[in-house]
Amino acid sequence: MAAAGAAATDIEVVRGKRAALFFAAVAIVLGLPLWWKTTETYRAPLPYSQISGLNALQLRLMVPVTVVFTRDSVPLDDQGKLPFTVVHEREIPLKYKMKIKCRFQKTYRRALDHEEEALSLGSVQEAEAVLAQPKEQAAGSLTLYVISEHSPLLPQDIMSYIGPERTAVVRGIMHREAFNIIGHRIIQVAQAMSLTEDVLAAALADHLPEDKWSSDKRRPLKSSLGYEITFSLLNPDPKSHDVRWDIEGAVQRYVQPFLNALSAAGNFSVDSQILYYAMLGVNPRFDPLSSSYYLAMPSLPHVINPVESRLGSSAASLYPVLNFLLYVPELAHSPLYIRDRDGAPVATNAFHSPRWGGIMVYNVDPKAYNGSERPVRVQVDMVRVMEVFLAQLRLLFGIAHPQVPPKCLLSGPKSEGLMTWELDRLLWARSVENLATATTTLTSLAQLLGKISNIVIKDDVASEVYRAVAAVQKAAEELASGHLSSAFTASQEAVTCSERAFFDPSLLHLLYFPDDQKFAIYIPLFLPMAVPILLSLVKIFLEMRKSWKKPEKID
Repeated sequence: MAAAGAAATDIEVVRGKRAALFFAAVAIVLGLPLWWKTTETYRAPLPYSQISGLNALQLRLMVPVTVVFTRDSVPLDDQGKLPFTVVHEREIPLKYKMKIKCRFQKTYRRALDHEEEALSLGSVQEAEAVLAQPKEQAAGSLTLYVISEHSPLLPQDIMSYIGPERTAVVRGIMHREAFNIIGHRIIQVAQAMSLTEDVLAAALADHLPEDKWSSDKRRPLKSSLGYEITFSLLNPDPKSHDVRWDIEGAVQRYVQPFLNALSAAGNFSVDSQILYYAMLGVNPRFDPLSSSYYLAMPSLPHVINPVESRLGSSAASLYPVLNFLLYVPELAHSPLYIRDRDGAPVATNAFHSPRWGGIMVYNVDPKAYNGSERPVRVQVDMVRVMEVFLAQLRLLFGIAHPQVPPKCLLSGPKSEGLMTWELDRLLWARSVENLATATTTLTSLAQLLGKISNIVIKDDVASEVYRAVAAVQKAAEELASGHLSSAFTASQEAVTCSERAFFDPSLLHLLYFPDDQKFAIYIPLFLPMAVPILLSLVKIFLEMRKSWKKPEKID
């Protein structure tokens, strides 16, 4: 009986050991992997290597330039060398991680018969009208016509002419180094019509260090898919002034043609409003010499904040808002003038704030107060007002007056208020700015996801990142090929996809779920199950170790 009981006990011990080992194996082989897989943070793969390579991206901005030579523009020996292609490339000296090179690809050829006929007309405007009839040029490309040194097409003291379209005229020269001399003039004109250091520095102002390039060039608006423009009439004294303005007609006649010409850079929406009892928030100073009031230059920044709270246009807007305010001063502070840093009155009686808008002070004619009736009816001269607002709108978009070479005649703007090559120059700048913004956003996102491991990366976020990287690479390729329109479209897609991925709400779901909370959740779950298994395994290990050390009996 004792032997049978001992045998049964041994069987139970062995069965217990096997059960403990089985439970431990199930927990380790099945439980832990299953728990790890079901509780891990899902992170879709991202192209980290491609994103890091974007920092070393070199932008080559290729400007196709077609140079057309008339019969007597260069010596006969040089005319025999036509056609051929010359490439002029130089690096833009900007303190930016992305290297930027401008490449002017000049294709030299002889003038066709209709071009010879057009360039032999009496004025350059007539020649432009004839030359503009054939097919339109591609965006970003230029055509320069080289005329005879003594041609009457330009005034005698003028060496070059820049037209409103993508064309220019340059005087030739009868010299053995004609191609070199004319080539230097062509580069000067082409740079004025396309890419300069100032244009690119203004576009990259947010990405450059605070130095001479960026300190005074933070005026242009940031690139965006759309813009909202608000015209506001401020009448702080409606008891004295009954102000009327035809803002709808003025927008249709002056502003809308300009915005239509600028539509390639973004979508625009225009609205207007009239605000009564809206004060500037700054008390004007009285000048006894002129019996007038004035606002000094240092006080102008303090004018915007009190007025901005009344506008209410930027609170619910998804796009940048441009505010243009027409302020009719109250009777107690009339007339009111704006003075510059030297104390002289500003000719337009207006000022603008970068990336915000502009304000114009509109004084009522003093003769209107001769009568005793109040309020005085004031009819705003919209032509004078819109001239100021359109000039401010150009400055806000970075469309400044170009730096033309010496002895260069610049054509007046078209009826839309915007030259075609000015729009191209804006698209060049916006494309570079979009690529810089997208690259910075993707790099920041990759660094953030690399440092914080518990951020969820969904498939749609990864898809946006891949699309952004592909769009950046495509835009760079299109810029290097001289295809401005497709490059700008790809750069916009790069910015949109990168920002959509960076600001995706799903990235924040587990961001505030620290490790101590994980321990607080999983320890009460696993500890009651793990302690018996671990104790059983330790007991089995100790018994096996004891059996190994037990000496064998020697008969």
